[in-house]
Amino acid sequence: MDIDSLLQSFQRFGVHLGLDRIVKLLANLGNPHYQVPVIHVAGTNGKGSVCAYLSSVLTEAGYRTGRYTSPHLVDWTERICFNEQPISLEELSELFQQVQAAISSDDEYPTQFEVITAAAWLYFAQQQVDVAVVEVGLGGRLDATNVCSQPLVSIITSISREHWQQLGPTVADIAREKAGILKPGCPAVVGPLPLDAQKVVRSRIQELECPIFMPQPARQIQTGWAEYQKIENSQSIRYPLPLQGQIQLTNSALALAALEILQKQGWQIPETAIINGMAKTKWPGRMQWVKWRNQQLLIDGAHNPAAAQVLRDYVDTLNTQTVNWVMGMLSTKEHADIFKALLRPNDRLHLVPVPDHSSANPVELAKLAADICPELSLCEAFPDLFSALESAFLSTEDFVVLCGSLYLLGHFLGTSKQCNS
Repeated sequence: MDIDSLLQSFQRFGVHLGLDRIVKLLANLGNPHYQVPVIHVAGTNGKGSVCAYLSSVLTEAGYRTGRYTSPHLVDWTERICFNEQPISLEELSELFQQVQAAISSDDEYPTQFEVITAAAWLYFAQQQVDVAVVEVGLGGRLDATNVCSQPLVSIITSISREHWQQLGPTVADIAREKAGILKPGCPAVVGPLPLDAQKVVRSRIQELECPIFMPQPARQIQTGWAEYQKIENSQSIRYPLPLQGQIQLTNSALALAALEILQKQGWQIPETAIINGMAKTKWPGRMQWVKWRNQQLLIDGAHNPAAAQVLRDYVDTLNTQTVNWVMGMLSTKEHADIFKALLRPNDRLHLVPVPDHSSANPVELAKLAADICPELSLCEAFPDLFSALESAFLSTEDFVVLCGSLYLLGHFLGTSKQCNS
């Protein structure tokens, strides 16, 4: 049976925050999460790349390393990795069957995310991982990953207004939810936060007496290389930075601060493992250059205003005259704020639906974009992604960016993979 069919029965429960169901389910599976030392990573943006840096370095250092992230781009196996390799379809299918068998008919049925999360914990326990790097799905406090009482390190990468429908209307509300991953006495690494969010997080850290580390962003020393100043002493480390964009100076510093804490806890992570692990880090779909019909295409999720601003800042460093945006967004996103961050006069905008998800209407998005940036040289809705890409690439010297939704990127990568296979 394929993974989609196995998960179909849980699909209808959508987002349903709360820990009761996952706690019962894990108990029925023998509490596998108690066997797994965890680095827990929350945040609005940046958490995926921080997880990618950490798992790459820890694998390089010789540790049996699990990584659990979401969403996936092309298929479910990407979410659960062991030593940088995605789980096989056979193993994932077997795990889902084990999880399904552990669901008691008396209990409230778990959500799809809870089932996958339980499968991840089970897999990591079965693989006897030394450490698992676990990304929060949504929020923190009531997220299904938040079942470990003593993480090695908790990381909060960034906080901005996203998923406010579930987490609360203000940045302070969202910060309260993300700070829910902090545990008494466990070290916390915290990225740059808006003042309102910082107050909430700091107050929670004081309450729980967590040692707090707020590293400065790394310094770019040459193209593709950065330097991180260690927190505990005045030494620094120079390392390759393969992921694109200014924001990676912050994200990589958060990962290195967490590794510094692990070293203090007795983990053997030599400098060579840090340098080689950082060099090997891959995080697809985030400021990634790909080829489409032998032409260069930049792809990036940019699914909220803060991520859109980071993308725009990167695009501005490339000194291009005109940007051809190919965009699709989910109906729940902050469309106007994303457009304000991205669009500039003379840009060209090609809007598309996001297949198989609750997509915003491209025609309505086109009207909104034209109001926000009337000086666009093109603002048009297309019936599907590939007709928009064809239009965007009509002129060979044009610079094209595909963005707006990780699900849209997944559709692009999955379709391109099938065409090339």
